[in-house]
This record gives sequence, structure tokens and C-alpha cells, in this order.
Amino acid sequence: MIKEHYTIIGVMSGTSLDGVDLAHLQFHIQNQKWAFKILECETVAYDENWLQQLKTAVNYNQNQLQELNQNYTRLLGSIIADFIEKQKLTNIDAVCSHGHTILHQPQNGVTLQIGNLPEIAQYTKQTVVCDFRVQDVKLGGQGAPLVPIGDRILFAEYEYCLNLGGFSNVSFEHDGTRIAFDISPVNTVLNFYANQLGFDYDDKGMKSQSGTLHLNLFDALNQLDFYQKPFPKSLGFEYVKETVLPLIESYSINIEDKMHTFTEHVAFQIARALPLKNGKLLVTGGGAYNDFLISRMQHHLPEMELIIPDSKILEFKEALIFGLLGVLKLRHETNVLSSVTGAKHDHSSGEIYR
Repeated sequence: MIKEHYTIIGVMSGTSLDGVDLAHLQFHIQNQKWAFKILECETVAYDENWLQQLKTAVNYNQNQLQELNQNYTRLLGSIIADFIEKQKLTNIDAVCSHGHTILHQPQNGVTLQIGNLPEIAQYTKQTVVCDFRVQDVKLGGQGAPLVPIGDRILFAEYEYCLNLGGFSNVSFEHDGTRIAFDISPVNTVLNFYANQLGFDYDDKGMKSQSGTLHLNLFDALNQLDFYQKPFPKSLGFEYVKETVLPLIESYSINIEDKMHTFTEHVAFQIARALPLKNGKLLVTGGGAYNDFLISRMQHHLPEMELIIPDSKILEFKEALIFGLLGVLKLRHETNVLSSVTGAKHDHSSGEIYR
């Protein structure tokens, strides 16, 4: 399927559990460069039952995970099929889907994104490109981050591309090589505490802003081993559950103070992670709506121009880039960079189900 124009549906479900992002996309090659359009897009929220399953699945045994994978693949297939019908979409080259990460332990050779079973092609009645991470882990990589090749191809005008989702991750060029890595947890922690206050998330960071900084907790968070490791490196929810939350919970302070301190920690670690502290920083993901976090980032990066794009790019950039990864896979072209994952070599990753 080597051609110059592609009509794609990009599908992403992130660790912040906002729901399934779907984007109708067009890609074309213009002057030997890829250009894109984001057309209709939608986020389909999970119901309470699915939210609880996805939150607790990290504790499931092998049989439970297999059943979950089958059920989630059916759910995802129906969500995609409904989107296609609702938007009256035709002549789709492929559905390019990330699935939903349940386990991510690359150090043990394990990564599991559910929703990537072959049946997904039957449920959607489309060619599906999916399961992008497994091959990279088999090649000795972290299986993450995968978005940086899209940053390089589609957003080259920015010095840095930062995503603020369940975790923060950044990508940038350094001596002709794309560098990328996870920086810290973000919404996986902030949403956990917002839930305790009775909210789905901390709207504009107002709850966090109302708290006060707890210096001992701030220092303890910054001393976690992960921040001392060199890249490539990536994070999974296991790390939040086993390391970050127990550390925060060891301090007897109110929830708003925990959220305020953690937000300051996130902003501090983002600033610390960037080798150059000036230029243009593209900020996407749900955390870009957290005004308090953005203000603390600007405080720690006074010479950086923080750019928050229009809502379609902000909310659907990952769906967009997984759409591009699928196109590159269909063309048998590199879609994973070893410089960011640590794999043995660049490669074209993913499964194609027709």
C-alpha cells in the first residue's frame, strides 16, 4: 500500500484513563514531507465498570488478563465501528490503534497492550495496524516512547515536544539523533488524589494550587532513583503504585498539599530534564489544561516559549501519531527509533490484521 495519500483512523487510550481517543486523519506527502489533517475526532469515555477493571488489571493473573484482553478488544472494536458509522466514513486505508497498556515491564521483557487481538479487524471490518510496542521490547528496547518519530516528522519546528498525560514525556533532536524519554508521572498521581476529593480530575489545577508546598516530600520525590537514571527510560503504572504513591502516603498532610507538592515536583523535573532551557516547547495532552502546572513550568523555564496548540492537536496528538506509525508500517518504513527506546536497531513495528 505504497502511495502518497492515506485516510486513517488513529486510536489511542492513555494511562490517564480519559477514554478512547479516535481521530479521522488524512496524511499526504508534500514536497517530500509528510503533511496531515485532523478531521472528525471524539473521545469515548469508559463507563465505571471498565474504569475499575483498567485500574485494577495490573493485579490480574494470566487467565484474567486473557479474558480482559478478549473483552476489551470487543469493546474497542465496537467503539471504532460506531465512530465509523456515526461519521459516515468510507474508503479508510487502515485503523491504527495503540490499545490500552496494562503491563509495562520492559526490564523483564514484558509489555501488554490489550485490544490488539486479531479479532479487532473483524469487529471493525477494516484493516487494522496495532500492537506497536511488543517487537521493540523483544529487540531489547523499552517499548516506549513511540511518539518521537512522529514529533520529528510532523512537528519539526519545535525544539521540544512535551506530552502531559498519565506520565510526562519529551522528545527533541540532539546532534542529529532523536532523544526521548519519560520524565515523571503526572495525571496518574494527580487524578488519584482528585478522585479522593470526589472529582474525576483537578480542573485547571485549582485544587493543587489551593494547597501548600511540603518541602520534605518535594525533596524525597526528587531523590527517587528513576530521576538519576540515564535515558532511554520509561515508566508504567506499576511504578506509581509500588513507589510513588507509597512515598506520598507516608506523609501525613492533606490531599491538596500532596497535589500542590507533586505538581511542583512535575514542573521541576520537566525543567531539569531539558538540556537547553530556551526555544519553543510544544505542550500537548490533558495536562496542558492544568493552568497551575503550566504556570509552575513557566516559572522553572523563564526563557522557554510554552506553546499550547489548538484543541484537536492538544487532545488528539497521540492518536494522530499512532495513525502515522500505522502508515509507516503499511509502507514497511521505520516507525520506531532505537535512539529513544534503546532497541538493537531502528525497525518497522506493529501487526497488520486485514
